[in-house]
Amino acid sequence: MEHTFQGANLVWDFIPKYKGKISTVFTLPDSGAFSSRSRYSMKRHFAKMLQEEEASPRRSIKDQDRGWAWMVLVATVLVQGLTLGFPSCIGVFFKDLQRDFHATNSETSWFPSIMTAVLHAGGPLCSILVERFGCRITVMVGGLLSGVGMVASAFSNSLSELYLTAGFITGLGSSFSFQASVTVLGYYFTQRRALANALASTGVSLGMTLWPLISQNLLDEMGWRNSFLIFGGVLLNCCVCGAVMRPVPGKLTALSLKSCSEQSTGGMPNGNSSHHKEQCQSRFTACSQTLKKYLAFDIFCKNKGYQIYTLGVTWMVMGFVLPLVYLVPYAILNGVEEQKAALLISIIGFINIFMRPMAGLLSGLSIFTGRRKYLFSAAVMFNGLSNLICAVSADYSILVLYCSVYSVSMSVIGALLFQVLMDVVEMDRFSSALGLFTILESITILIGPPLAGLLVDVTGHFSYVFYASSFIMVSAALFMGISFCTLEAKNKLKETNKPPPEDPSKGKYTEVPTEFVPMKNSPPEVIYITSI
Repeated sequence: MEHTFQGANLVWDFIPKYKGKISTVFTLPDSGAFSSRSRYSMKRHFAKMLQEEEASPRRSIKDQDRGWAWMVLVATVLVQGLTLGFPSCIGVFFKDLQRDFHATNSETSWFPSIMTAVLHAGGPLCSILVERFGCRITVMVGGLLSGVGMVASAFSNSLSELYLTAGFITGLGSSFSFQASVTVLGYYFTQRRALANALASTGVSLGMTLWPLISQNLLDEMGWRNSFLIFGGVLLNCCVCGAVMRPVPGKLTALSLKSCSEQSTGGMPNGNSSHHKEQCQSRFTACSQTLKKYLAFDIFCKNKGYQIYTLGVTWMVMGFVLPLVYLVPYAILNGVEEQKAALLISIIGFINIFMRPMAGLLSGLSIFTGRRKYLFSAAVMFNGLSNLICAVSADYSILVLYCSVYSVSMSVIGALLFQVLMDVVEMDRFSSALGLFTILESITILIGPPLAGLLVDVTGHFSYVFYASSFIMVSAALFMGISFCTLEAKNKLKETNKPPPEDPSKGKYTEVPTEFVPMKNSPPEVIYITSI
């Protein structure tokens, strides 16, 4: 990473000691802007930074793609199983929560909705914590919040308390742990990053396989309150996984330089009103830059492909999460044993273990380059149509067939969800595009299950939930597929009607100076220091 500092006097005072060892470019404001004490402290600070930079490359290379990196990968798999896989077991407790709190289907379904929505919407806040404190601390804080939230939920006396504890607090902690653990893989794996991400994604499938079975056994033996108390202790293992993720030594970040500059200039009295206005303007600029960094509204307005995909997925997830919430209550209501009903979710998770990495590898073939968005739309269409199988019959053999078909399309959707986003957005803005994407996605995740619960309360039939899910998924697939085809046709038409570019130098006279003549009243010189 490059760091630029303007002002030759301040920089060259401490450069000779590190001559031949400097690989960073510096620019600081003029040295007159700092007091002698500030200059001295900054000299010591940057000298220490340069010493750390000299040693860090060898240490970081040693840890990447081998050795401890594989331990971090194992920890990431466990974190994904503990966080993303956890909401799949809530359907097991649905009827017990509804009975104990005398609640309707709509009221009870707010609990898993809030948990899942906060898990997705916490991305921008998690990114800020990762930049400020690092991945290790963020994962451990998330594990602590998740554990505390589930322990507190065991003592809830109303559904509103359950919404706050197990819904919001546990969901927020899971978001921190999950997204920070995925981020740290990018530091530990470079050459084998695709393999690491594929292996890490199996943690979600493992969680979906094991959580429902464990939940049903605990519910039969101990009840839902003691089960939630045990879940709190299990989720605290995210802290152990976070402790494994020791930070990889890296170069000086822009954030560190900014904080150093603020510490050097902060506290200097200035009573000028113009200075106060400049501070207000700088704060406004910083806020707008932060919004642009984490919430890509500018991309959403200008990039039609991102706009289509974001709107399509936002509508899609409203129906995508419904079977995971209502499948177990639907089966129990139709006479299926509770153990067998919980096994249905485990079947979906077990097939995902093998299908999701396979779908990711197949989508990476050259034949799908530029066509992944259509493959994703086809998978969404297939997933929506599969819900009709469940709506037609509640026989256990039919439900097992439904889970098998549903899990195949679910694996393709999970494998392509972020790959397609990378295809429609430039990688240098991917993180900000992902922030807006997950927040909009979380809104429909939040309202989808309660609306479906309201539909069940009004009609008295769970089958209407799967009809609604099928309609939402199919309509989203048609919207994305047709919109992408139309957009691609328009782009091809523009390219064909575009006139060929003319040679700008043709027929023009250009003069090349033979000597360098310094300009008068030129701006202050910027000194660039590179490795010697």
